[in-house]
Amino acid sequence: MPAVFNNGATMPRVSIYMNKRIATIQRKTKETEIDLAVNIDGEGNSHICTGVGFLDHMLDILAKHGLFDLDIKAIGDHRVDDHHTVEDVGICFGQGIKDALGNKKGIRRFSNSSVPMQEALANIAIDISGRPALVFNVTFHTEKIGNFDVELIEEFLEAFSANAGINLHVNVPYGNNAHHIAEAIFKGLAKALNDAVRTDERVKDVPSTKGVL
Repeated sequence: MPAVFNNGATMPRVSIYMNKRIATIQRKTKETEIDLAVNIDGEGNSHICTGVGFLDHMLDILAKHGLFDLDIKAIGDHRVDDHHTVEDVGICFGQGIKDALGNKKGIRRFSNSSVPMQEALANIAIDISGRPALVFNVTFHTEKIGNFDVELIEEFLEAFSANAGINLHVNVPYGNNAHHIAEAIFKGLAKALNDAVRTDERVKDVPSTKGVL
């Protein structure tokens, strides 16, 4: 699913269309310009260029193991640092997931996954509740992975969960290598998110006693 990238003025979110769970997002600020397309019923294909190499790697992992088709093109103020780009990509990805889910009828809503990456283990729990919150219990033993600031992983997840309306818990009980810890987190997020957005024929409406999410 190719994204349609536009270098013009900022445009609002474009929600799902043709009954497909697909969304495109365009965001332009003085700090970043981002075009994103996501198909949550995809095959794990990705075309990602954010200018932040490690973020590209993590998003490729997220698409591959979540079976999402994900196209992202981002231009950011890297002369300052990578913070704005990472945070704004998280915002756009969250908005894309929220829009692609539409009214959320029939989805499983809850999910969790436990994913190892060599010596590290990540436990991820998700509730697509419409009430966003991030719990992040992770210890990194270094400040950087290559040139990437590890604190930006939490920033990305905070932006994603807030804009997707997702309650996201990330717990890493152990792990030494920062790359392994980060990769376990994104693989775990991919598996949990893929399961939570899936539809279940037994769920006839919105999975909430309130009737809305």
